[in-house]
Amino acid sequence: MSRSVDPGRRRVVVTGLGVVSPVGVGVASAWEGLLAGRNGIHRIHSFDPSPFGSQMAGEVPDFDATEVLDRKQVSRTARFTQFALHATAQAMEQAGLPIDDSNRDDVGVIVGSGIGGLRVTEEATLTLEQRGPRRISPFTVPMILADIVSGEISMRLGACGPNFALVSACATGAHAIGEATEIIRRGDAVACVAGASEASVTPLAVGAFASMRAVSQRNDDPEHASRPFDRDRDGFILAEACGILILEELDFARRRGARILAEVAGYGATADAYHLTAPEPSGRGACRAMARALERAGAEPHEVGYINAHGTSTGLNDAAETAAIKQALGEEQARAIPISSTKSMTGHSLGGAGAIESVFSIMALVDGRVPPTINYCQPDPECDLDYVTEGARVVNPELVLNNSFGFGGHNACLAFRRFRD
Repeated sequence: MSRSVDPGRRRVVVTGLGVVSPVGVGVASAWEGLLAGRNGIHRIHSFDPSPFGSQMAGEVPDFDATEVLDRKQVSRTARFTQFALHATAQAMEQAGLPIDDSNRDDVGVIVGSGIGGLRVTEEATLTLEQRGPRRISPFTVPMILADIVSGEISMRLGACGPNFALVSACATGAHAIGEATEIIRRGDAVACVAGASEASVTPLAVGAFASMRAVSQRNDDPEHASRPFDRDRDGFILAEACGILILEELDFARRRGARILAEVAGYGATADAYHLTAPEPSGRGACRAMARALERAGAEPHEVGYINAHGTSTGLNDAAETAAIKQALGEEQARAIPISSTKSMTGHSLGGAGAIESVFSIMALVDGRVPPTINYCQPDPECDLDYVTEGARVVNPELVLNNSFGFGGHNACLAFRRFRD
């Protein structure tokens, strides 16, 4: 039997989704691409990658910031902010959430970024070295700051509720959504724009991740380089992306007649306290995050119908996550749950990953299908669960989990449930 949920606790639902990703801009395009197994990973186009150890990435193709910003605004905002404003516009249009004098003080914005405006930092450093300090743009600081994306969104929407950015590496997006949920649950907002954005496919990032041997160097075959849970995986693929959710307190959403896509049923956050970059090998911290999310959801392991895994395509992470899933759900139940790593198609967008993967997890509830893990060819004895390797699958889950784990030992798990009155 499920654990009982506190009847006095406010329920939080999702009414809007937005995504900018290597497999599509807009939820419909990205979701269609994932179900079809479309690969968004290619040789880097935004700069010459020839000198780099890793020369491929998941870049957002044909992104047009002028769809939401005028040309002057484009020149004064960093790419990760442009992604966030675009995805927010998508999500707000779907949600149909009016923000006016009656509620603006109760609408929050919790949108994070793992790194922020890194390319702006690189360009400003070159300007300083080559042209001197007086030629640095006065917009450099606000373009760099990770928190500026939340500020930009709130100013565009007129949302005056809780407003800040979270930074927890690759767990940023999931933490932002989880903490926004808690803000609504405790009554400090009736709605929140929540998610994360990242645009770190830059020379410095690519070079730095290659230097630490975290990324794949399968440069002769980019489309097969991201291979989560496969025996021959050799590192993740750096990517850029943004995911945005509109979260609302259930009664508020009902009163305005909103279409409810899903419910945020549970959230768990823990730390490994183990290593700067490597996960704790047994998966203990990740297991506790999953267990807490289930406990907060009032759910038992047998109710989980799908897991969107962190699944980075690194040797240590994929093995530790597999171990964590078995511990959290029990080995027999773990083997019965469809699991996919959409990073096999999108690459790893660092802080943005947990946000776009939350969008994909909710779409699995809405659509009843789950995307595949592509490039899984050679089974790994340490990764022996059902990773949905033969194309998209009809599942119709009632409850899904989304895992996100970050450098520094940050762990987050979100549980989304099909909405039932």
